[in-house]
Amino acid sequence: MMKIRVVSSKDEINTLDPEEKIVHLAFRPSNQDIFSLVMRCPKIKAIHIPSSYIRTISSSARMYLKMQAIELLEGDVWGHRKDINEYYEISQRVFDHIKQYKSEGMPEVDLVEKLRRETKMSPELISFLAKNVS
Repeated sequence: MMKIRVVSSKDEINTLDPEEKIVHLAFRPSNQDIFSLVMRCPKIKAIHIPSSYIRTISSSARMYLKMQAIELLEGDVWGHRKDINEYYEISQRVFDHIKQYKSEGMPEVDLVEKLRRETKMSPELISFLAKNVS
């Protein structure tokens, strides 16, 4: 299982665990917010942002993330209720399916589409998970 920390406002960035690996920003982040997030969480590997906000990420912020080897992923965390849990959880079943499909030699594009239909997760997040599952 993997947990994605859901952050609802810039005020939460300073409260994050420095060990976070993936964070979903449920607000429109500024360049300063992204920089603060990376400074607060030096082990971060990906930032997940809703489609409506990702278009507003500046080219300088994108270049900074690329230089830091941090992926910027587009998508939502469907059905997640922040008032119940601050983490969106990806079940072990998703990782089991990724391993199974990879072992069967399924092309990544097919794997991503099949899991997108099954899980409602964004294609970019599924692709990121597939690349990081051994």
